[in-house]
Amino acid sequence: MTLERRLMAEWLGTFSLLATVIGSGIMAERLADGNVAIALLGNTIPTGAILVVLITIFGPISGAHFNPAVTLSFVLRKEIDRKVAVFYVISQVFGAISGVIAAHVMFEHPLIDPSTTMRSGIGQWAGEFVATFGLVGTILACIKARPAAVPMAVGLYITAAYWFTSSTSFANPAVTIARGFSDTFAGIAPTDVMAFLGVQCIAAILATWFFGWLLLEENDA
Repeated sequence: MTLERRLMAEWLGTFSLLATVIGSGIMAERLADGNVAIALLGNTIPTGAILVVLITIFGPISGAHFNPAVTLSFVLRKEIDRKVAVFYVISQVFGAISGVIAAHVMFEHPLIDPSTTMRSGIGQWAGEFVATFGLVGTILACIKARPAAVPMAVGLYITAAYWFTSSTSFANPAVTIARGFSDTFAGIAPTDVMAFLGVQCIAAILATWFFGWLLLEENDA
């Protein structure tokens, strides 16, 4: 695949992911009648489902990263060129922001509306570390053991992580940046974005190292 097609796949995939995350969050909040648990469930299921679809269709084109933390992991593993990785991240971030805007248009929400939802503190940061570490580990382990299972495994992991992590599992710097532009159920206050990004990158680096060691077989040495 040409670089242009790979970048378009990353842009469109991340666009679709955020349109789903924000759109389902708005719809869930409107229909839940104040029940936060129901709203979260209504946000969780579409997100997990769309990840299975997007990774399945775009995986053969770009690898379906849709996530700077995943791209960072592949850079560390020397499986993607650093210059290409920079273009991947740019495509992911702009795709994510475009997806937020698309969701806002669909639900007649202000196009750019910075979030006021505070997500800060040790508990939130720990949740993001666990979520990102587990996501990168899921991807690397599946690639090693059963590559065809990656779409389903990632979708199921994120579905679970929405509920077992205190942060509801952003686990993605592009997603985090974009959700800062949406004062909706899925938003995050812009002042809290940088801490999330830092924790996500640290978790991705440590997960890459750890699972590289854990999955090493004797004939790989």
